Amino acid sequence: MAHLTTNPNDKERFICIYPVYINSKKTLAEGRRIPTDKAVENPSCAEIRDVLTAAGLNILVENNKMHPREWNRDVQFRGRVRVQIKEEDGSICQEKFSSRKDVMVYVAEMIPKLKTRTQKSGGGDTGAQQGEGGKKGKKKKK
Repeated sequence: MAHLTTNPNDKERFICIYPVYINSKKTLAEGRRIPTDKAVENPSCAEIRDVLTAAGLNILVENNKMHPREWNRDVQFRGRVRVQIKEEDGSICQEKFSSRKDVMVYVAEMIPKLKTRTQKSGGGDTGAQQGEGGKKGKKKKK
């Protein structure tokens, strides 16, 4: 009975977000879970992590996990992010993230705004140029 935990604080109870859930290049049959117009092209686990960390959510990255329907064993398609959306008492951690769908749609919305995306670099680099300078995001394109 050690594994069956109902405590939302436990890592086991965090929801899983696989990059495939928000990948606009995937079909629903291949595992996408949000509408294509909301989805983002080939998101990486690192990008999901960056967005959720910035949103102040409690997360856990599992790099060696694969989505069962992901046939591509490439490193850039590997990994999943676990997210805590409920507190120990069952209440929602953050109002805007009351369901996994909220989290997925938010992540897909934010990834295109990441520095690694806006600079149009070679894509899949795992965000080596993080840490420094969080000032860039203030200029909004109209």
